[in-house]
Amino acid sequence: MVPPLYSRAARASVARTPGPVWVAHPKGTANPAVQSTSVNIAVCAKVVPTSSVTIEIDPATKRVIREGVPKELDPQAASAVEEGLRLVEAHEGTVTVITMGRPESVDDMRKALAMGADRGILISDDALAGSDTLGTAKALAAAIKKEQFDLVICATESTDTYSGLVPGQLAELLGLPLLSFAKELHIEGGKAIVKRQTDFGYQVVEADLPVLLAVTSGINEPRYPSLKGIMGAKRKEVVNYTASDLGLSTDQIGEAGAREKVLAIGKPPVREVGQIITDEGDGGIKIADFLAELKVL
Repeated sequence: MVPPLYSRAARASVARTPGPVWVAHPKGTANPAVQSTSVNIAVCAKVVPTSSVTIEIDPATKRVIREGVPKELDPQAASAVEEGLRLVEAHEGTVTVITMGRPESVDDMRKALAMGADRGILISDDALAGSDTLGTAKALAAAIKKEQFDLVICATESTDTYSGLVPGQLAELLGLPLLSFAKELHIEGGKAIVKRQTDFGYQVVEADLPVLLAVTSGINEPRYPSLKGIMGAKRKEVVNYTASDLGLSTDQIGEAGAREKVLAIGKPPVREVGQIITDEGDGGIKIADFLAELKVL
């Protein structure tokens, strides 16, 4: 769904079907310093259980079990990192990776540094445990506000919980326009121009920098870290923030600040066995009668 920050401006040809060009404008005044080609980019990257792990829920806390589970940089977040690196290679600038998670998340976050990101920020605090998507967005926004970025890039959703809510919430908290479902991105003349994926093709969407971008996993193929990159990642700066460092109170984050609550967990009900038709020469007629009864025919 196109966020309400967009206003219809003109029409343009799009892939497969015609569609509108949407122009997004920040709530506040655009950053006047964003006139050069150099872009400073923040990439929000989550560390998740590896794809080989079956996600399990703790019945007591009703949270995803993460302790003692092998983890990795979310593959969709890796695409966001890759897009940031490609932009910096084309326009110069820096890429800062921001992660909220347990202290050991720094190990998997260093994959992004090995890919080429310049530095990292880790938000880690026991007070953050049990945060919902809004609490997560508040923590990320507070860290981003400590510095000045021209572009914030997120994955459309994480591969462990698939909520897809954080990019929109983060854009609202930062007062930035959101360009979502981006399958292609260009920076030109102080604007971010994207092809926004839809069910029937794509829309061409643009916004003045600074802007928040949510990319799809198909936007690129993340690079493999080189040996030199892996060795260099160990020496790159990682800034650590707690909730108090970010000015967050306990009623904003964690379980106390969560506005979403998991009330119950359980397996979906077993599907009933469907009607079995034995073909004794009249199978076609029986199927036709069955479909007619359902008013399909």
